Amino acid sequence: MPLELDTRQRTMLQEMGVQVWLPGTAFAPQPPVVATRVADPATHGLAPPASVAPNLSALPVRVAVGAEVPPPVVPVLAGQLSTLDWSALADMAASCQACGLCAGRTQSTLTPPTTPGQAHWLVVGDPPDQDEDRAGAPFVGAAGVLLDNMLKAVGASRTGSGATGAYLSNVVKCRPPHGHIAQSAELAQCAMYLQREIALIQPKVIVAMGRLAIQVLLGEQPELATQPLGKLRGSVYRYQGVPVVVTYHPKVLLRASADKAKAWADLCLAANVVQSAPANF
Repeated sequence: MPLELDTRQRTMLQEMGVQVWLPGTAFAPQPPVVATRVADPATHGLAPPASVAPNLSALPVRVAVGAEVPPPVVPVLAGQLSTLDWSALADMAASCQACGLCAGRTQSTLTPPTTPGQAHWLVVGDPPDQDEDRAGAPFVGAAGVLLDNMLKAVGASRTGSGATGAYLSNVVKCRPPHGHIAQSAELAQCAMYLQREIALIQPKVIVAMGRLAIQVLLGEQPELATQPLGKLRGSVYRYQGVPVVVTYHPKVLLRASADKAKAWADLCLAANVVQSAPANF
């Protein structure tokens, strides 16, 4: 009985990488592909019988001709970062391929501080946007100007150190590919970089700006991480033993001026934490 397939069925088989062969005919020529396995001649290129369990690892792997093959995922281990200085840490972040976020990166935003050493303030924002990715630094453009003014009002600066120092960072160091929201596993991978930054900076307070920054920095208390930002404000939390204050990202404040007063109250709370911290903290 001849095998009759309509156009839709043939299209589905083609998408699955299955070549249809009929007695007395030759296989239609196929475009060149990358990493394609040859079908088993014993089955004439057809799917195995229903009684035979398919071997998923043997299915064809096809990559569009001319498409860029994504880099292999190489997880970051905490031990790899625990002894790195600023220069080595920045170099490792710049070449990191621990998760799919690297596909959207032009350059990492992990930037060594202008004045190496301890800083009382650590400000952590959401994943980099296009401007931050282009500059290779967190909090740039109008949002960066607003943040600088906010920090100046409490006596801190991104170029300072010690009591006047504020080190700025992103919760992940790579700009996510277009339309992609950083997932929990990706946030966890990049949190290892953040933990090394904390060890090098030794801040007295961490200011978490934005939903994803809050998700990571309140991750030790999962029941809090999903609550609205408005309900989380006004309290002091902890991450890796360091006090954490949450507030709005400057980009939000540029769109909602009414929240600037709330953000100022949050910075005052963080300043009180800094002032009350033990000298050797």
